[in-house]
Amino acid sequence: MNTKELLDIAIKAKENAYVPYSNFRVGAALLGKSGKIYTGCNVECASYGATNCAERTAVFKAVSEGEREFEAIAITSDSNDYTFPCGICRQVIAEFGLDIEVIASNSSGEYTVCSIKDLIPNVFTGKNIENMEEI
Repeated sequence: MNTKELLDIAIKAKENAYVPYSNFRVGAALLGKSGKIYTGCNVECASYGATNCAERTAVFKAVSEGEREFEAIAITSDSNDYTFPCGICRQVIAEFGLDIEVIASNSSGEYTVCSIKDLIPNVFTGKNIENMEEI
């Protein structure tokens, strides 16, 4: 699976976005190490805190189907700027590996690539919990 193919799948996923409040459609395509691709779109809710981002939708779908190891996630929107995952999505992606490739694109199809560890330095992980002192 090349980057362009993964982005094309994210663009298609964006079409399913439910965004009656912001009109900001986001699509994501998550590539599992198994080779399977999980898509996601953002789903808004009148109670904004209940809204779910495209990236987390894709991750949660993958995990619910038994996938736990990922290679890359492609993210796109209708914005002229690159669309990167929000802070919460960065934390969720990092839970499954700091070397996951993040492909952030814009509405023109241009993209940039980095790793999740580049986007969330000093991330809180399960290792932090394992290294707690006994109380």
